[in-house]
Amino acid sequence: MSPPSARTRVKRLAELARYDAATLHAILDAAYLCHIAFHDGSSSHCIPTACWRDGERLYVHGSNGGRLVKLLGSGQQVSVAITLMDGLVLAKSAFNHSMNYRSAVVYGSFEAVAGDVEKRRLMDLFMHKIAPGREHEARAGNDKEFAATTLLALPLNEAACKVRSGGPQDDAEDLDLPVWAGVLPLVLQPQAPVAAPHSTAAAPAYVTAWCGGLPLPG
Repeated sequence: MSPPSARTRVKRLAELARYDAATLHAILDAAYLCHIAFHDGSSSHCIPTACWRDGERLYVHGSNGGRLVKLLGSGQQVSVAITLMDGLVLAKSAFNHSMNYRSAVVYGSFEAVAGDVEKRRLMDLFMHKIAPGREHEARAGNDKEFAATTLLALPLNEAACKVRSGGPQDDAEDLDLPVWAGVLPLVLQPQAPVAAPHSTAAAPAYVTAWCGGLPLPG
């Protein structure tokens, strides 16, 4: 990551800002979805889509004929946002309530990934992120499927993160109020896998371990 630019410098609660690559990578690697904001010349849009990181680039993919893929492939400037919620912070005064979170915003323009070998490598990485080992088991995309799909890469050199953790920050005059204060933690919790009706294969290790080894339904 480069030093903060005019677009990435955090002004509101600047003490929560992070500009290091390690923080950015950790947030991106923990996320499955990003939101891409852009202007198409007549209106503004913000589109959620799956994403993954490899090195210093964020990747998305889509159908060649899709509006989002066409616009991103044209070099349009965009901003990409990711937010991970970690908790609701309850203070003794309504004004001091907050949230614990890890967020990142990346600015720039996407470029189409060239070369069939590289596209297949990146899609294997995406499959690995969804379920490590799955890339070796599921049927790989065929030539027709890859020909209809565009992979797009966004450099991570212009980005900023904000991270808030910890408890409420009450004003001194509110500390003795008889009001509960603290944090209501939030976490994305895996649930027991549910096999499709046509699935007859034994569940692989990454499925049985998905929710800590709890018995699978049925």
